[in-house]
Amino acid sequence: MSWINEDGPCSGMIISSRIRIARNIAEMPFAPMAGRDASQKVADMVKNSIMDSNSILSRDFDYIALKSLTDTERHVLVEKHLISPDLSERPETAAVLINKSQQISIMINEEDHIRMQSIFPGCQLEKAWELLSKVDDIIEESVEYCYDEQLGYITSCPTNVGTGMRASMMMHLPGLVATNYINTILQTISKVGLTARGLYGEGSEATGDIYQISNQITLGPSEEEIISNINIAVRQIMENEKRAREALLQSNRLQFEDRIWRALGILTHARKLSLKEFMSLLSQIRLGADMGIIDGINSRMLNELMVKCQPAHLQAHIGKLDEDLDSIRAERVRNELRKIV
Repeated sequence: MSWINEDGPCSGMIISSRIRIARNIAEMPFAPMAGRDASQKVADMVKNSIMDSNSILSRDFDYIALKSLTDTERHVLVEKHLISPDLSERPETAAVLINKSQQISIMINEEDHIRMQSIFPGCQLEKAWELLSKVDDIIEESVEYCYDEQLGYITSCPTNVGTGMRASMMMHLPGLVATNYINTILQTISKVGLTARGLYGEGSEATGDIYQISNQITLGPSEEEIISNINIAVRQIMENEKRAREALLQSNRLQFEDRIWRALGILTHARKLSLKEFMSLLSQIRLGADMGIIDGINSRMLNELMVKCQPAHLQAHIGKLDEDLDSIRAERVRNELRKIV
């Protein structure tokens, strides 16, 4: 199953691990410059490379042309991290291949011809890369990539040239945020070629104390070195987060626990919840569950609740467009929490 409804190693602090690689097809105009005919040819080539392969994966993927989806359906895929916000905004030329477990998605005609990714729950970058590398090899059996012996894989944006890899871990860091140490951590990782983005990647806000830690450098280090660098940095961030949580607990345990239980009380009784307030309160519940203050709730349950209460999921849940999502979100939170609390 997907990162949403499975637990993984260190899932209290690390929500998911993702590997994404960018590829372009030789002798085809890059996606931002391609017309509809060229874009469709690219989509057909990528689709056929999977569907017509001799691999068992050929029966594991569904092909979706984004123009066949409604706005809500496209944004549901964004909220599940199966496609990027950028791909969602290109429905006329974009497509995606998604495997049955939703661990792999292959985005077609985003900024590059191919942006494929593998997402696993918890701390599992190596496993995500092992699986994605196999898919990459299958596509390359029938599709020639833009590749330079010195530069590596050629991409639309120079910052992706080389391996074309972005490896990232989605981390929950409420302790560092509460102790005002988060900016120091983010400045430190930037000095070693890493960066932090929000819930939906570049340009998005870090709501609910969730940050995506990823590499900035794709040219020079190998894929294995990129993964190793992130693993080292994430282990250090986790140690700092643990110390921050312990400091908060020791400074005033009663206040610390009161904040967590108040968050649970609001979520189980509120009649209106904005997305920002919901994510903030859910962060407190996630913290309380991870520290053993609240029993009977695990990270998988909270991941499912987080995704179910995003805007497009709420619109899909009620089956129509509705402007009063705050009251619908509050009702859904109450109903979901009754099942687990």
